[in-house]
Amino acid sequence: MSDTRLPTNGRPFAKFVSGAFATLCALCTGLCLLALAVLLWQIFSRGWSRVDWSFITDYPSRLPEKSGIVSSLVGSLYLIGLTALFAVPIGVGAAIYLEEYAPATRWRKLIQTNIANLAGVPSIVYGILGLGLFVRYLGLNRSVLAGALTLTLVVLPIVILSAQEALRAVPRTIRQASYALGATRWQTVWHQLLPAAMPGILTGVILALSRALGEAAPLVAIGAATYVRYLPTDLINDDFSALPLQIFSWTDKPQEGFHEAAAAGIVVLLSVLIAMNALAVFLRYRFSKRIQW
Repeated sequence: MSDTRLPTNGRPFAKFVSGAFATLCALCTGLCLLALAVLLWQIFSRGWSRVDWSFITDYPSRLPEKSGIVSSLVGSLYLIGLTALFAVPIGVGAAIYLEEYAPATRWRKLIQTNIANLAGVPSIVYGILGLGLFVRYLGLNRSVLAGALTLTLVVLPIVILSAQEALRAVPRTIRQASYALGATRWQTVWHQLLPAAMPGILTGVILALSRALGEAAPLVAIGAATYVRYLPTDLINDDFSALPLQIFSWTDKPQEGFHEAAAAGIVVLLSVLIAMNALAVFLRYRFSKRIQW
């Protein structure tokens, strides 16, 4: 009777390689976490004492002890609000069209591939595009509107992809049951698919806006200011600043007081980002409890 057992000569070596690779990955992860912890400790130890009400409500100053972030904080809120206003309807609408209406052709596949590629394009490229298109060609100047439209280009592929994934996660039986009851395609999308996909869509949107909040390169490219002592009231003509730009400006100055102000600005920015991510988790949990498949 012939021996049909598989050869085992390579198994010890394969286990050794697998274990060594897992150990290497664990060491790299530990080093990254250690570096992050040291960085956060340095930032909080230098900046936490500067975070108070006057720091949040004061304008930037040439004196480090009097510098504040109110103009850059309001500018960031303007940017995030307008970016959400532009990116969410366009992104969710594009996802609905690609998933529910567009025929499965080469053109659709090409569009889908390009959207996935655009999600990985460096943000400075979008900044250069915003400079040429919005600032110069459309004449929007170095304004809040130009910055918001540029950030919309940055986050739009992320919103589209996350909305598509949320729509794909809805069971096909829901679509089939809706069509069987005589509902039109739009009625199915509006009353069945969107409510069921809302947790995933909201999570993707908030995470995309979190990325936009921390972006500085596109705003530098379009010429956003780093020293603004007023709140923008005209979305087209007034200069504006943002938290990442203000932090970058302070880190470039030689005085130690400005470095402490930059650390305090990072603390505020991290707090806003953590709050946005916590909101995404809460909304996903809240909507998921209402949906039972």
